[in-house]
Amino acid sequence: MGIFFDSFSPLSKYLRTWKAIGLLCLVVTWSFPAQANSTIDPQLEQQVLQIIREHPEILIESVQAYQQQQQQKVKQAQQAFLEDFKNNPQTVIGESPATGSTKSKTVLIEFSDFQCPYCAEAHKTLQELLAKYPDKIRLVYKNLPLASIHAEALPAATAAWAAHQQGKFWEYHDALFTNQKQLSEALYLDIAKKLNLDLGKFKRDLTLATPAIKKDIQLAEKLGIPGTPFFVINSPTFSGVVQLEDIKKILTDAK
Repeated sequence: MGIFFDSFSPLSKYLRTWKAIGLLCLVVTWSFPAQANSTIDPQLEQQVLQIIREHPEILIESVQAYQQQQQQKVKQAQQAFLEDFKNNPQTVIGESPATGSTKSKTVLIEFSDFQCPYCAEAHKTLQELLAKYPDKIRLVYKNLPLASIHAEALPAATAAWAAHQQGKFWEYHDALFTNQKQLSEALYLDIAKKLNLDLGKFKRDLTLATPAIKKDIQLAEKLGIPGTPFFVINSPTFSGVVQLEDIKKILTDAK
């Protein structure tokens, strides 16, 4: 089956630590009697505060137990995803844009963000791989716009989805990465014009993209994907998460 990815990576540990701190702050804040509108019994609040003062390790243990439960859920989701991907790739692909050979036994899923500079670099490598191994790989695009740090990630994903409705996703996808530093509403419309899209339909589809993009984001969250670009591959020789630099070797080894 192959291994998914290390949910205990430094980045994951860092994020989990801050989540734990946030949860501790939430519990303590909830406990303080300063909340004027609280319906909690004042005596109960004092009891909770006293327990926290005398046994702060209880909070840590509770957070750790919660983290372990969440990690187990993520691992189960990862295993189920890989099983589906191995046995029925089309279920995982769904209605996502795909390019390359439809007969290929190697399917590569990319979770990407149009404003991510690392994704732009990965795009160049993927183009080279698709050109060199046209019969060996099928590339599937999944949206993971990191909207909290990339203001144009979600608008760009929305525009690309609208282009996909007219069969021009990959042309639009390439144009977005080529012009990554100019991402804006003006660029999205300009690309649509250059690709001869029906602009009326394009603008209407912009308002309909949210469910599809949200579905990709929810899948990424369910799998605990830490960032972009992120790759999962299913091939005759390997199934699981893969680094971009290792994809060429997998394609070379694939029969």
